[in-house]
Amino acid sequence: MSTTTQAARTTWKIDPVHSHIEFSVRHLMITTVKGRFTGVDGSVTIDEASPADSEVDVRIDASTIDTGEPQRDGHLRSADFLDVEKFPRLTFKSTRIADRKGGEFTLVGDLTIRGITRQVALHVTDEGRGKDPWGGERAGFSATTTINRKDYGLNWNQTLETGGVLVGEDVKIHLELQFVKA
Repeated sequence: MSTTTQAARTTWKIDPVHSHIEFSVRHLMITTVKGRFTGVDGSVTIDEASPADSEVDVRIDASTIDTGEPQRDGHLRSADFLDVEKFPRLTFKSTRIADRKGGEFTLVGDLTIRGITRQVALHVTDEGRGKDPWGGERAGFSATTTINRKDYGLNWNQTLETGGVLVGEDVKIHLELQFVKA
C-alpha cells in the first residue's frame, strides 16, 4: 500500500456511550415492542480516496438486550431466541458500499445471529464529523434495515385465539453510531 493510500484510510472506533442499537417488532399484531442492545463495539475504516473500499466491523453483546421488561429480556436471551450461552455475539461485517448519493448510501454486509449469516442492506446517512472538546475527531452515522427473524433461527412463537401470532416476523433495526478517530 502506498503512502498516499495509507493517508487516505482512517480507522474509527465506536463510542459505545454515544451509540444506540435499537429494534422493534410487532407484539400480538396490535402493538410494537421496542428494545436495544447496550453492549456494542467495533470500527470503521474509511477510505477517503475510494469510499466504496471502506470497511465496517461491528460486534454486539447479545446478553445486553434490553426491552425494559426483565422477564421478556430473559426469554429473549434463552435458547428460544438469541441463545446467548451458545451465541454470545451478533456481528456485522461490511462487504460493499452501493448507491452513494451525497451523504446517503447503502451498506451491504453479513449479519450473523445465532451462528447464521445472511446478507443485509443498511440504508445509511452520514451525519457529519466534528471535533470534541478534548481534541478528538468524531463521526456520526445513522442506519436502518428490516430483517425477518426466522432467517436467523428465531422461530419461537405462539398462535393466538384470534388467528394471529404473538411475535411478528419482521424486525426493524435502527442504529445511531458515533465513532472516534483512532
